[in-house]
Amino acid sequence: MSPTSFGPTKRSFPSLSFLHDILCFIYIHPSIHFQGRNYKPPTMVMVNPSLLLQSFFFFFFLLPCLSSSLSCPEYQKQALLQFKSSILAIHSSFHTLDSWNSSSSNCCLWDKVTCSSPSNSNSTSTSSVVTELHLSYLSAPLMPSNLLAPLFFIRSLRVLDISHNSINGQIPALGFGNLSNMAHLDLSWNSINGQIPALGFGNLSNLVHLDLSRNRFNGSIPLQLFQLKYLQYLDLSSNRLSGELPEEVGNLTKLQRLSLRSNKFANGIPSSISYLMELEELDLGNNSLSMEIPSDIGNLSNLSSLSLGKNKLTGGVPASMQKLNKLNSFGLEGNLLTGEIPLWLFDFKDLRYLYLGGNNLTWNNNMKIVPKCMLFGLSLGSSGLQGDIPKWISTQTNLSFLDLSMNQLHGPFPQWLAEFHFLSYLFLSHNKLSGSLPTALFRSSQLLNILALSHNNFSGELPKNIGDAMSLRILMLDGNNFSGPIPQSISQISYLRLLDLSRNRLSGNIFPVFDPQVNLLYADFSSNQFSGEVPTTFPPNVETLALGSNKFSGALPLNLKKLRNLERLELQDNNISGELPNSLLEISHLRVLNLRNNSLQGSIPKTLSNLQNLRILDLSSNNLTGEIPIEFVNHLTRMIEAPPNATSQTLSSGVVIAFSSKFFSTEFAVNELIVNWKKSKQGLSSHNIDMYFLLDLSNNQLSNEIPASLGALKALKMLNLSYNKLSGKIPARLSDLQNVEGLDLSHNKLSGPIPTAFTKLQQLTTLDVSNNKLTGRIPVGGQMNTVVDPNFFANNSGLCGFQIHVSCPEDLPPAPKLQDHYNKDEPWILKEAVGIGYPVGFLLTIGIIFLAGYFNPSSPSNSRRRHRHHPHRLIRQRI
Repeated sequence: MSPTSFGPTKRSFPSLSFLHDILCFIYIHPSIHFQGRNYKPPTMVMVNPSLLLQSFFFFFFLLPCLSSSLSCPEYQKQALLQFKSSILAIHSSFHTLDSWNSSSSNCCLWDKVTCSSPSNSNSTSTSSVVTELHLSYLSAPLMPSNLLAPLFFIRSLRVLDISHNSINGQIPALGFGNLSNMAHLDLSWNSINGQIPALGFGNLSNLVHLDLSRNRFNGSIPLQLFQLKYLQYLDLSSNRLSGELPEEVGNLTKLQRLSLRSNKFANGIPSSISYLMELEELDLGNNSLSMEIPSDIGNLSNLSSLSLGKNKLTGGVPASMQKLNKLNSFGLEGNLLTGEIPLWLFDFKDLRYLYLGGNNLTWNNNMKIVPKCMLFGLSLGSSGLQGDIPKWISTQTNLSFLDLSMNQLHGPFPQWLAEFHFLSYLFLSHNKLSGSLPTALFRSSQLLNILALSHNNFSGELPKNIGDAMSLRILMLDGNNFSGPIPQSISQISYLRLLDLSRNRLSGNIFPVFDPQVNLLYADFSSNQFSGEVPTTFPPNVETLALGSNKFSGALPLNLKKLRNLERLELQDNNISGELPNSLLEISHLRVLNLRNNSLQGSIPKTLSNLQNLRILDLSSNNLTGEIPIEFVNHLTRMIEAPPNATSQTLSSGVVIAFSSKFFSTEFAVNELIVNWKKSKQGLSSHNIDMYFLLDLSNNQLSNEIPASLGALKALKMLNLSYNKLSGKIPARLSDLQNVEGLDLSHNKLSGPIPTAFTKLQQLTTLDVSNNKLTGRIPVGGQMNTVVDPNFFANNSGLCGFQIHVSCPEDLPPAPKLQDHYNKDEPWILKEAVGIGYPVGFLLTIGIIFLAGYFNPSSPSNSRRRHRHHPHRLIRQRI
């Protein structure tokens, strides 16, 4: 049998009506022998009641023989039962295969099983074997791959579909190699990992259809796969395969569909791909393919769908592609292509989807186009479009998808575009479009699912009929100049998932009251001019609520707790006052709480730690007083549990929602979470928000000591306690913050030394302890050797260390002692003094006496007279 000729029909047990017809036919035509395949339904006639006994004889005796002859082989039945038993051993409540039981002698009658005559049987044989198993969507979670082992004994299998299950683990290397008759194999949408078994799949020489997509296969594609000469369909998309695409891919000359999308393939596209002359669909998108597109790809004359988007391809669009006149879908978006967008692309009459955005391609704005195609999807984002939205697009009235974002378009929103009946996805963000939005854009018959007009110059009030666009799921109008209130009708868009009105000039103190059934997940009203109390009129399912940078005032409302699914609450940069309410504790899913720069008062509630999912808590720049409660950190589970492989990553724009279809996929950048990160304000990615752990209590009036228990928050990446009135010593237990990258304790009243255990902080890049009363040596070793900015240690009373170029006293060389010097030279001085002193003294004494006149002759009387009258002179002379 040829691999492409398989088409077994399901053998089933004859119904009672079928048997009735057979009986009637036999009784009317007794000379005709029973042959199931040659049977033609006869005209119904009355049967003689005397023959009724013979009918019972047939039903009870002939029928079991017929059933036995149609049964599958016993070993195949046991293999199937073993497969089911293995699932039940793990999931006892599994009921999908209830029809598979040992009491049923014929497995050909079981659900999801199809039998056929063996290929070597003659036409009159009634024996059958299992040839098809359709086991998709079994609804049995977490099935290990070794459960497939019993199926490898059913060598007659030609079709095996076990897609959309939860199979995990590696495929046995030789398991599928036993199924040499296999023509159709579908293992897609599972969690199978490891390498694709080379020997196993290499033995499937009759394989026509192979689908391994949506798994976790890694490594390179085994070369044995390119020896399957009958292969027509090969889908390895959405795995983790890597390496180069081998030239051997050109061996699959019967291939009609090839998808290697969303893997990690690199280097160039092999030129041998041009040998696949029967190829109709080629998808190599979302890899890391580089170099130029092979010009020979234009020889694939049967191509109807070509997707090379989201790679690193360079060069221009090959002119040889003009020959691909059967193209229906053409995708080159998100590469590094250069040159002008070719005019001949619009000459393909069958072209329906054209995606060229996100390259360095340029649009010739002087080019006049009269398209011969009628497009359903068009992407020209980042293509250098200037001026008004091109008028030729108005001829494409069937457009469902249009992306003209990231260009230099200006002027008003065209009325003709607002009246496109089939438009579902419209992207005009990051242009210079202006004016108000036409009301026709939101008419009730509009099919809009996604409307992205962010970062333009649109102005005026939002249309009051905006709520008529009931199909809207994503509405992004941020970064414009819209003013006035939010239309109340917006609250009635029941399918709305993402609403971003941030960075406008919207105002008012009355918010729309959303229907509780609206499944709004992300709502951003930040950076506007809203006032009044903090609104709580949102549906209970909302997960992200951004109200920061407005003029909200008053206390935090108690009924915030009704937003039970809230994960991210941003109220920073408002005028909110009062104390932190205990009602916040009832929002148990809260992961991000940002109340920075308000006027909150009172102490930090001890019970705030009950928010066990908190990852980011920012209470900075308020008027909070008292001490940091010890109990505060006892239950912050997410901050206590250090995440595995926690590493620092570059802060980048966030992405939370992605759109994809058969031909195109895109991501939506939403506003970042702005925090004080390492001494500056930076945005944390919304896409990777779970990898950041931050506690900021800075710029308050907190006092007393830093609780040592803060050291238990091992997942923290940033701890900021600066600009408070904290005193006492820095707890050595802060050295347990093994993932901390930034630690700011500056502008407090801390004293004592910096703990030497800080050298254990291997992730530390910023440590600021300036403006305290710290003393002693700055620790040396580890990351502490990289913290060398003197400003981070400035204005302390006694710090020293090489980091601030101040030597510590114990590092100075000892100064010489004077007393020791004198004692050392004392014997020599005494001897010399004695030897010289006596003669010098004698001579000086004689000289003095001579000068005093003792040797001058005089009368005794005169001499006595002078002595009597001037006794003090005699004394002076003697001296």
